[in-house]
Amino acid sequence: MFSNRMRERLQNHIQQLRVEGLYKEERVLLSAQDAVIRTAQGEVINFCANNYLGIANHPRLIAAAKKALDERGFGLSSVRFICGTQDLHKELEKTIANFFTTDDTILYAACFDANGGVFEPLLTGQDALISDELNHASIIDGIRLCKAERFRYRHKDMNDLEEILKAAQEYRFRIIVTDGVFSMDGDVAPLEAICDLAEKYDSLVMVDDCHGSGFLGKHGRGSCELTGVLSRVDLITSTLGKALGGATGGFTTGRKELIEWLRQKSRPYLFSNTLAPAVAAAGVEAFKLVDDLPELREHLFENTRKFRFAMINNGFNVKGETPICPVMLGDAVLAAKMAKELLDEGIYVIGFSYPVVAKGLARIRVQISAAHTTEHIETAIEKFKVVGKRLGVLIK
Repeated sequence: MFSNRMRERLQNHIQQLRVEGLYKEERVLLSAQDAVIRTAQGEVINFCANNYLGIANHPRLIAAAKKALDERGFGLSSVRFICGTQDLHKELEKTIANFFTTDDTILYAACFDANGGVFEPLLTGQDALISDELNHASIIDGIRLCKAERFRYRHKDMNDLEEILKAAQEYRFRIIVTDGVFSMDGDVAPLEAICDLAEKYDSLVMVDDCHGSGFLGKHGRGSCELTGVLSRVDLITSTLGKALGGATGGFTTGRKELIEWLRQKSRPYLFSNTLAPAVAAAGVEAFKLVDDLPELREHLFENTRKFRFAMINNGFNVKGETPICPVMLGDAVLAAKMAKELLDEGIYVIGFSYPVVAKGLARIRVQISAAHTTEHIETAIEKFKVVGKRLGVLIK
């Protein structure tokens, strides 16, 4: 029976979240994901999706998914090693490995599962995990499932990382874990320096590249390509749910022996249903689109440069170096209020505050897409100016 004491406690906590501006509302979309979407408030320009390449509803992906539905069915009702592996899954794994120039790939329902299932099979209490302090929640949760000794280094601080590596030399294996692109700040990890330290202190390197795969680097191979370390990283985890089609599905790709062992021991892989055939087929097509349409990446970064330059020039504090453009506000209530007023002005953004980011670092995270036109970008800049002045964020 549901306890009245628990009900009252939760009601009080929920009310406190509302007072503090930390309550998360779900805004319902009435259309497909795109640069312009339909909501209960009407049509708005969308600046908070991870749809970096703008292909979440691309006709080629929809066609691939429909073909798979017709030929391979809706779902498989099974995990991979029983009767849940189709040729589509093997094709997608091979496509991903070829794309990242790695040995092999293993698929998961989401990258959260990939990160949740990577550490426990590989490491024991004899080993050490060394993680950037701003790594994604899925990495943190994956580390909690593992018995390895845990170390945390200051964000992108290579001196701190080296001191930890020195102290961790007594452990059998060491693995350095970092986001490639940090989802809240939009900055890129110093992967070349991390790989240099890993080689110096005999450590493995794992990169979560969910917010880099498909658009960073010369060919869209992500933060590892951008920083020139694709061949030096041991494991990359990422997703099909952001730039690469925006649906479900995650993966781990890397050294042959590591992937083979994960296929035998990784619990989210062994005990979760396989990826739906339509998602697998559309995933293959998404990687083809990355190669076939380099102009999407060019337009994405042109939009990003235009937005960031204009916002900073207008007096906003904008962090990052990628299409993730956090507009720093500090106060959680202000961030929530500004996001609401921007929505009223036709700009769909979300305010982020604790516990998603540290207290005192509330922000509106603006995410740029290749689907945005120049007019969309200019409209967003103008509306930010209007609301920023109204709320006292901008003095002028």
